[in-house]
Amino acid sequence: MSQPAPLGRDPVHPRPPTPSGAAAPKKRSDLAARLFTASILIPGVLYIIALGGLFVLVTVVVFVLLAQREFYGLIEDKGAHPIVGFGLAAGAALPVVAYLGNEYHATVLMTATLLVVMLAQLGRREITQSLVSISGTFFGVFYVGWLLSHAVVLREFYTQVVSRHGEAAAARLGLVPDSGAFLLVYCLTVVVLCDAGAYFAGRAYGKRQLAPRISPNKSVEGAIGGVVAGTIGGLAMKGVFDLIWPDLSTGLSYSAGAVFGVLVSIVGIVGDLVESLLKRDAEVKDAGALLPGMGGILDRIDAPLLGIPVTYYLMLFYVWLEVG
Repeated sequence: MSQPAPLGRDPVHPRPPTPSGAAAPKKRSDLAARLFTASILIPGVLYIIALGGLFVLVTVVVFVLLAQREFYGLIEDKGAHPIVGFGLAAGAALPVVAYLGNEYHATVLMTATLLVVMLAQLGRREITQSLVSISGTFFGVFYVGWLLSHAVVLREFYTQVVSRHGEAAAARLGLVPDSGAFLLVYCLTVVVLCDAGAYFAGRAYGKRQLAPRISPNKSVEGAIGGVVAGTIGGLAMKGVFDLIWPDLSTGLSYSAGAVFGVLVSIVGIVGDLVESLLKRDAEVKDAGALLPGMGGILDRIDAPLLGIPVTYYLMLFYVWLEVG
């Protein structure tokens, strides 16, 4: 016979994981609401990217706070209790630190965050939730705050290159102060069109399930269609910039754009699956309900959360190859 929990303790009772054979029932797609939300969200994001600077920073901080709170909601749905206040503060601080420095300084803050979270557990009267509290709080800071903070340094990519290789190297590569605007738009174009391509290709040709235990409606054919659509979309966006704002897109060649498009599309699909895994384990359809037809902020940025950092580090590697 199981023993009752001692008085004063608040044991964690996480919900059991979804059975392996279970599949979410298909529901009617609210495509009209999704398109309406996109028609408002996309122009606003593009305008903020064009403004750059503090406008991008403030937007990223807001997105981090909203998405990270949704993430902690998923953990709370499992019966755990993350340190929400501190986690949100640390997550919001990461883009600020990245803006004032670079991703290295954000990584230092991540280390300090982990230490503080562990120290906070040492001072608790009850230790029954220490493991899930530490891991849940810190993963929320990493998954949302640290990954999304790369949007700030990608927008300021010229500054990052100058700090590493100097102005002469940036000029030789054709980079200008607003080159990061193109790179961020390019990345978002790839992941958004990959998502759209996967949706329509999956509906038209989907037969083989991509990850049946995580997201039964996603198919291998849809993923292939998404990679093709994302790659073509990224190259098309470079073509648009080459015609209208050529100074901004000179730093990325078409060959590199094609390779990056494939890689960013793939990691975008992985990001989508990771968030689907978290929602399935928490037994919820959407992480939130802020965006009509799209769910929450976390549901919308699941692919960019991986796509943006990968684009940033691919570009750093590309610059390193070019400058020798």
